[in-house]
Amino acid sequence: MIISDLLALTDEAPVATRLEPVPDSMGPKEDDPGKGNGDGKGGTETGTITKTRPKTKRPSLYRVLLLNDDYTPMEFVVLVLQDVFNKSREEAMQIMLHVHQKGVGECGVYPYEVAETKVTRVMDTARKNQHPLQCVMEKQ
Repeated sequence: MIISDLLALTDEAPVATRLEPVPDSMGPKEDDPGKGNGDGKGGTETGTITKTRPKTKRPSLYRVLLLNDDYTPMEFVVLVLQDVFNKSREEAMQIMLHVHQKGVGECGVYPYEVAETKVTRVMDTARKNQHPLQCVMEKQ
């Protein structure tokens, strides 16, 4: 682009974006009623401009659940809980026993993307090891 083209572009900018001094004749007059601060001297009013920010909404949370089956070894479930959900051995044992006795157990509560990733990791690990372990997520 040529410099003259750039200058032409700046001349075409909207008036509101140009910073040009305002002539004194265009400002409020000292003896003009309704202008200024009401003391007859004219002037400008000062104030604070506030910018409102949109409220950010907390993401929806999802429960990640393990479903019981009769074929997946308990030790495999414990290892998956430790690996995917970063549970201690004791926590993983408690969750695994809950799943075994009740048929379903909660592994954790996460935002959608994190929950989806954890479900996928569990399912992929189970498939690679030829286990029918099922993992699902549901909105809290």
